[in-house]
Amino acid sequence: MATRKSKSAATESAHSGLAPEALAQAVEKYVRYRLGCPPEITTAHHWYQALASCVRDQLMQRWQASVHTFARQDVKVACYLSAEFLMGPQLGNSLLALGIEDTARAAMRSLGQDLDVLLEEEEEPGLGNGGLGRLAACYMDSLATLEVPAIGYGIHYEFGIFDQVIRDGWQEERTDQWLARGNPWELLRADVFYYVNFGGHTEQRSGPDGRLQVIWHPGRRAKGIACDMPVPGYRVNTCNTLRLWKAAAEESFDFQDFNQGDYYGAVQEKILAETLTKVLYPNDEPDVGKRLRLAQQYFFVSCSLQDMLRLLELKGEALAHFPQLFAVQLNDTHPAIAVAELMRLLVDERGLPWDDAWDITTRTFAYTNHTLLPEALETWGLPLFQQMLPRPLDIIFEINRRFLETVRARFPGDDARLARLSLIDETGERRVRMANLATVGSHSVNGVARLHSELLTQTVLRDFAELWPEKFRNVTNGVTPRRFVALSNPGLARLLDATLGEGWLKDLSQLQGLESFADDPAFREQWQRVKRQNKLLLAQKLEQRACVTVDADALFDIQVKRIHEYKRQHLNLLHVITQYQRLRDNPQLDIVPRCVIFGGKAAPGYRMAKLIIRLINGVAQVVNNDPLVAGRLQVAFFPDFNVKNAHFIYPAADLSQQISTAGKEASGTGNMKFTLNGALTIGTLDGANVEIRDAVGADHFFLFGQTAEQVAQRRAAGYRPQDIVANDPELRAVLDLLGSGLFANGDDALFQPLRDHLLWQDDYQLLADYRSYLDAQARVEQVWRDHDRWMRASILNVARAGRFSSDRAIAEYCEQIWQAKPVSVTLEQAASTPATVPAPVT
Repeated sequence: MATRKSKSAATESAHSGLAPEALAQAVEKYVRYRLGCPPEITTAHHWYQALASCVRDQLMQRWQASVHTFARQDVKVACYLSAEFLMGPQLGNSLLALGIEDTARAAMRSLGQDLDVLLEEEEEPGLGNGGLGRLAACYMDSLATLEVPAIGYGIHYEFGIFDQVIRDGWQEERTDQWLARGNPWELLRADVFYYVNFGGHTEQRSGPDGRLQVIWHPGRRAKGIACDMPVPGYRVNTCNTLRLWKAAAEESFDFQDFNQGDYYGAVQEKILAETLTKVLYPNDEPDVGKRLRLAQQYFFVSCSLQDMLRLLELKGEALAHFPQLFAVQLNDTHPAIAVAELMRLLVDERGLPWDDAWDITTRTFAYTNHTLLPEALETWGLPLFQQMLPRPLDIIFEINRRFLETVRARFPGDDARLARLSLIDETGERRVRMANLATVGSHSVNGVARLHSELLTQTVLRDFAELWPEKFRNVTNGVTPRRFVALSNPGLARLLDATLGEGWLKDLSQLQGLESFADDPAFREQWQRVKRQNKLLLAQKLEQRACVTVDADALFDIQVKRIHEYKRQHLNLLHVITQYQRLRDNPQLDIVPRCVIFGGKAAPGYRMAKLIIRLINGVAQVVNNDPLVAGRLQVAFFPDFNVKNAHFIYPAADLSQQISTAGKEASGTGNMKFTLNGALTIGTLDGANVEIRDAVGADHFFLFGQTAEQVAQRRAAGYRPQDIVANDPELRAVLDLLGSGLFANGDDALFQPLRDHLLWQDDYQLLADYRSYLDAQARVEQVWRDHDRWMRASILNVARAGRFSSDRAIAEYCEQIWQAKPVSVTLEQAASTPATVPAPVT
């Protein structure tokens, strides 16, 4: 990480109270006395551990002061429930937040260490799969920077999203052992734990007041222990908490079984319980995978809600005040079971009447929907749900009964509407609809881009929008400029500081000030130098990771995201193959030198996505080794795309590929990260692309393809992709080449499933958009040839991207949904009064 600031370490130490000498002394002491390493055997990882631990210590006063401040009675806390938190490496982010980057660099230099080498030593916490988890991380960063009290609640996965290795062109998955050497950023709170029930049966009885009581007799219980990570705000005292739940057995060792010789039985309960948080997103094709995934969701939700109720008790507040003090956001349907669990905790364990508990529940929860794909809306089979969570299922049935009564009163005789709105899908195997549960139990439902929110109310949640139009709103996603500009693109950050001052990093609307520099030749030259340095760095990484040597002066055309058919990486490949075929047919063809770079992971069980990765690498092998196209066309696949690797990729892009089928992408945030780093976008009117194009201007966005309405109309009319192929000889030739075996070492059957699917099904209408896509790519070449025009457009893209900050998104959540306000934290509070933390639940 190159340092962003130009000010000296001495200036930093005056601001932070930490001198390089003091930090160096603390690090050296940690290595000697905490790690027990004499200098002659100390490795770079030891130095990283020591520096990270000392930086975390610098955060401690802020963390404790924040906890103390938020424990006040009148402070409302935003609680973000998410199955994923893709936080990224923490050392660089913490140094940036504290303002001690140069201090740390000077301190480690005095110890003979290079800070950049130590930053590379950090394992990335693999606590997420993609956009959902990265969005949650951006929002946690913005909550702290805006000084909004917040707790992120999730799961402490022992093994995260797999590490991706490319072997013979195929993706192979390796275990992500991110905790193998420990995590200096987390604190295990052994005294903060809660119990979670599974299985068993329920019993009804009359209570002392004559009301019906339900007792859940569980078949087993798991213990959830809190693991906390600090989330510092940028240059503020606020330091929020990411609380992740680690599963443990209620009784980890049965001494009686051990004495009787049953050594496995003595630890069986421990093994079963700890499996709960063993891995992120277990394969849910087999029944055992479904059971584990449902158990994970209920486990972390129950622990989190119990924790909030305990914090409420510590404040000395009544249950009726819970919605005034806690705003709980459900990040997609994974935590939707929280609606039933809060009802259980209030009705069964706190003795509240149903109506009072329901009023508290619906005023507490808000739900963010992240998908328009009906198959991606979670449902759970009733037999599985009954077996694992009998009492929550009873509560869901009762919620549904009462809800459908209101629907009947509003729409008498409309049985079809009742069936669509019901929390239980009665067609085929009866299933619990988690999106319906989240919608019924929340006071607010939001989409994540303007188009997505509109389509949400017209498609998958249309009946709910007609019933409760006041519930629905839009909050377009955003990304944090701290990580995705200041950390990943320090050259650009320095240029922005020198041009605009340092305030832009907390107020991204200040980027508008760049507009007046777009026509300045000297500034454009500086801009170009920054971009080229970033491209040289990515070229170096590609040579190391992908064994591909690329030309940094070529157009860097990049598509990095999860591999999925609707994201249409194979449409990008059809263009590459078309260009390759044109060059083979006419070696004198004048085209812009281009390096097409892909990256992303395919779900282990998603055969077609893995085949697309194999095709990318097959095309790369052929194109990169053909002397006829050398220097004009290159293809590379960057393996193991994650936050850490993204630091090299987003800043180096000239062209950002956002080419999903219109109406399929909810929002996207990679599109925003590319734009903030000066890439121009080629894309469809899908997700947040619509708003990006509106912001940067149609002249600086390469639009192609059908609209969402046209996609739907073509599908309804009976889409026949083979008719398009029949009328486009060039496309037919490309598909023939795809199936010829050229890109599969002569195996003409390997890519036949992909070719046949495009030719006879083409669910995501690649072929319908193919010619429009090629026309847009021709416009890309035309603009690229005019260097000044491209640089001007790049500058204006950044200047007009301020609205895509996660700070803006969080401010909208706070104002429109949570009614949460910033609270200033003073460090003296932590020193004068110890912070109260939750006690163990007995």
